[in-house]
Amino acid sequence: MKQILVLGAGRSSTALISYLLENATNEHWSVTIGEKDLQLAQQKFPEAACVAFDIYNTESSTTQIKKMDLVISMLPASLHVHVAKICAQEGKHLLTASYLADDIKTLSGEFEKRGAACIMELGLDPGIDHMSAMQVLDRIKSEGHELVGFETFTGGLLAEDTHQSNPWQYKFTWNPRNIVMAGTGTVKFIQEGRYKYIPYHRLFDRTEVIYIPGHGYFEGYANRDSLKYQDLYGLRGIRTLYRGTLRRPGFCKAWNIFVQLGATDDSYEMENVSQLTHRQFINSFLRYNPHDSVELKLAHYVNIGMESEEMYKLQWLGLFTDEPVGLSKGTPAQILEHILKKKWSLDPSDRDMIVMWHKFNYLENGEPREIQSNMIAVGDDSVNTAMAKTVGLPLGIAAKLLLQGKINLSGVHIPTKKELYEPILAELDAMGFEFSERKMEESIQ
Repeated sequence: MKQILVLGAGRSSTALISYLLENATNEHWSVTIGEKDLQLAQQKFPEAACVAFDIYNTESSTTQIKKMDLVISMLPASLHVHVAKICAQEGKHLLTASYLADDIKTLSGEFEKRGAACIMELGLDPGIDHMSAMQVLDRIKSEGHELVGFETFTGGLLAEDTHQSNPWQYKFTWNPRNIVMAGTGTVKFIQEGRYKYIPYHRLFDRTEVIYIPGHGYFEGYANRDSLKYQDLYGLRGIRTLYRGTLRRPGFCKAWNIFVQLGATDDSYEMENVSQLTHRQFINSFLRYNPHDSVELKLAHYVNIGMESEEMYKLQWLGLFTDEPVGLSKGTPAQILEHILKKKWSLDPSDRDMIVMWHKFNYLENGEPREIQSNMIAVGDDSVNTAMAKTVGLPLGIAAKLLLQGKINLSGVHIPTKKELYEPILAELDAMGFEFSERKMEESIQ
């Protein structure tokens, strides 16, 4: 009987734990859920063994991990290193959906020495994006063609039949803080052989338009650092390399208002937050003028019309009401996140949608060629979301392959190797998470 420990029973763990429990009998697994909030885990998964788990209690955590064959950490990304150190020390396999951090990368030798694998970036983005991209990239290379450009975008959105009454056409389907802080810093990418940089205050002005047959138009903004994928994907020398995030048209222009106001700043705490209303929060970033309304001052400050689509989006969020924020303290970013949760949290009947799109440009006998591929996944409801499925299922499949001995790796990895991405993508495809691929007729411009 193989022992699996899943750390964390939150929203993103739902599909993962369901997959493991569904396969437990046939695969001879015992699945344990470790959760700080034990009652939450027991309520969500009454059929599973649940234990209280606190990673900061090193002695207890080590004792629990020692009993396991494989650990899947769904804890906040900053806590993975504590889990990884114990797994490396005890020689236990570890899987996560989070980005590979340098402090975990340094543990590769220790994992390898004990014959254990730590595989990170096994979710959606990062995860399925790596695997689906590498499958096509490796195929193009194996056919002897020269890669000249790769662009990829992913978005967690509302399903097309869900968003009609929501002018943003958006709600939180993932960690809200990550959404509010998206793009902070400087964006780096390569375009036609030139290194390009976008500072945060201009990021949401610089959007791309993406068309996906059957689903219409989307807009994309660049992710923080595309340059590191030159080595991760083996693309040194490529002329264009660009990774981005997808939203519905019009989202970025409206979101940019928060950026220009300074409402996404996380570097200082505001004063008298307990007394703050939504309207006062917005007004605190605007000039003092007792004769103009907050709406008028904002419209002048960010150069939008009083009857504009952007103003309507802000009004829909309730930003000009006298509703109390409802926090005792917070940075601008934390306060904005709290306000947005009131309108952007999923209702029970809401369905989300994942959109992933890749573009590959290459030369075949000197002639320009282009392939576009995309995946669309739609959730069932606010619990069984497309986000939870596309984050959790690759982890579950990887766990099965590891415990079946079909993945023979040790050390620290991400899923860019064929022995990882091929079987994981094959099972995802059988579940309905397939990519549509088409060769474009037009030449590279």
